[in-house]
Amino acid sequence: LKSMRSTRAKWVLGAAAAAVGAGVFLWQVSRMATTLRTGPGRVALPKVVQAAVEPVYVGRLACIECHQEEDAKWQGSHHDLAMQVASPDTVLGDFSGVSFTYHETTSTFTRKGDEFFVRTDGPDGALHDYKVSYTFGVYPLQQYLIEFPGGRYQALNVCWDARPADQGGQKWFHLYPTEHVTSDDILHWTGPYQNWNHMCAECHSTNVHKKYDAATGTFATSYSEIDVSCEACHGPGSEHVAWGHRAKSSRSEADAKDTNKGLVALLREPTPGFWKPDAATGIATRSQPLATRVEVETCARCHSRRGTFKEDARVGDHPLQTHRISLLEPDLYEVDGQIKDEVFEHGSFVQSRMHAVGVTCTDCHDPHSLKTPPGNNACAKCHAPEKYDAASHHFHPPGSPGTRCVDCHMPTRNYMVVHARHDHSLRVPRPDLSVLLGTPNACNGCHTDKTPQWAADEIARRTPGKATRPHFGQTLDAARKGEPGSESLLAKLVLDATQPAIARATAATMLEAAADQSALVATLRDPDPLIRAAAASAVGAKDGAELIARLGPLLSDPVRQVRIDAVRRLAAAPDSAFSADQQKARAVATKDFLDSLALDADRAESHLNLGMYHAQRGDAAAAERSYRTALALSPRFPGAYVNLGDLYRELGREQESVAILREGVEKSPWSADLPHALGLALVRAGKHSDALPLLDRAWKTAPQVVRYG
Repeated sequence: LKSMRSTRAKWVLGAAAAAVGAGVFLWQVSRMATTLRTGPGRVALPKVVQAAVEPVYVGRLACIECHQEEDAKWQGSHHDLAMQVASPDTVLGDFSGVSFTYHETTSTFTRKGDEFFVRTDGPDGALHDYKVSYTFGVYPLQQYLIEFPGGRYQALNVCWDARPADQGGQKWFHLYPTEHVTSDDILHWTGPYQNWNHMCAECHSTNVHKKYDAATGTFATSYSEIDVSCEACHGPGSEHVAWGHRAKSSRSEADAKDTNKGLVALLREPTPGFWKPDAATGIATRSQPLATRVEVETCARCHSRRGTFKEDARVGDHPLQTHRISLLEPDLYEVDGQIKDEVFEHGSFVQSRMHAVGVTCTDCHDPHSLKTPPGNNACAKCHAPEKYDAASHHFHPPGSPGTRCVDCHMPTRNYMVVHARHDHSLRVPRPDLSVLLGTPNACNGCHTDKTPQWAADEIARRTPGKATRPHFGQTLDAARKGEPGSESLLAKLVLDATQPAIARATAATMLEAAADQSALVATLRDPDPLIRAAAASAVGAKDGAELIARLGPLLSDPVRQVRIDAVRRLAAAPDSAFSADQQKARAVATKDFLDSLALDADRAESHLNLGMYHAQRGDAAAAERSYRTALALSPRFPGAYVNLGDLYRELGREQESVAILREGVEKSPWSADLPHALGLALVRAGKHSDALPLLDRAWKTAPQVVRYG
């Protein structure tokens, strides 16, 4: 969320996707059963249903009859407790009349019978009494949802620390302890970035549909189950339930041939493999390669930093059919791919050697309880303990800190103040990269009194003869700094199929301004849609005809995000420049793109993107309306000010350009983009002495942006 303070003046490809709660699980699926209710609440669903042409959601009760063991594990899990109706059984916080003071605001928590209330600052800055409707998450913190008019629910950013008292818990705390978040701040609990309907709902419930009405500014958000239940992962289950009941009587030949057993897709492999120990290396290998990535990709829709552009996700579909997964952006990840902002697990896991060799989420986590084996047992399934759970490997005395595999290979970072999250890239500690790039490393995470150079020397001394491998972080770092030769390094990384796809895709987006675009052109046909989409969003050409030749085929790409990025890049081209088939494909892809913006019509970012689309199409009036709508929704949104100012500049309305940029600088003082844009506008006006302080301010605010310097 903090990264939204410095939104760049460019396409915002997916709204902020940081979830607000613990036990995070993000999910969206297709059709709703007719029994769905609008708004939060648990629904009693039928136990047995008839087969339907299209499967519908039938609820957990329909699953229990045949899956009692799985249900028993699920009960009490973070998925089960992801969201609950506020009651004496579910509320963990102290509502006995205690108070918590954050700067000049004192919030008081009280209880009346079985209802819970908080008196705190509202959108006007004054104290008001609010009833708690729902709990959100369970451990190590719990948040509380407040109902507002228009179907809107907001998450308090004063939270309950659910940890034991001897671990610092059992107290109220604020999510932004080092900042002063007031009622006019975009991060205030009543603002858009703490809105349940957009930011949180699909994380914590099953079969969520946001249903925002732009005309009235209201929500009718619905779901089939309040928590993350069976069908959140397995998809709508009516056909599976019908298949199961037919199995008890007379199964047809068609049933026998249905390897999915009535489910949309199976999460397990068609032919289950196993991990074979290798005595020579001490590391197990899969008995056969993975046939699919369905399991990991299903989890990715939830456990990744991403935005949603379509509410029809189906088990078995690639995540990019419905979601835009964030790349290794500077605000989100360290330059070597380690977690930085709240990015959840997927983006780091796909960088790992574990992912590359076929490890899946359930190799370590029980899919229903979500638990992992105690100690080093999860790792010992594939890594021989006599070789790897030994001082000769981890260099620490038995039983001391540093002997747990995760201490070195999955270091944690705290989010939401108290929630320690493991980096899932399962990397070998690289203090040598800390010396070169300034990135963290696990060694100095514990040995805080030592320098990265000390740690690098120790690793070199203890592992003689093992040269440190080149790392993609070195290439990304060189490119971010604008070092000579970095474009050729990026091109090499983009084309290197041995590197993680998320790193290659990140490199592709950084080649947008490259003179030589041959690497981007080559990767437009890459097997991985993440890389195709990144290349499509960055590739250029000497003229429109060449750009159409490059991107035209992607208008029919099987993956929706690739089509959207291609049609966005081709927005300025006239219909007459395309073949008849391409015109049809373009129309479909354009609808996908515009539908994705309509889905998030409650977000300023969506209207910014719509404004940029209209501007590229030459419709200045529509672009201005969209930018103005963005500012109405989020009056401190830098991107809308910058783009509106740029539109006025292109229209020759320089005075209006300067005026809107001045307004933006005043309302968004943390932004580097706005003083930079205003400085350039003043340069154009010949007011160099007025421009220089603004350009200097932009550089000092964001020194990592080379062009500001």
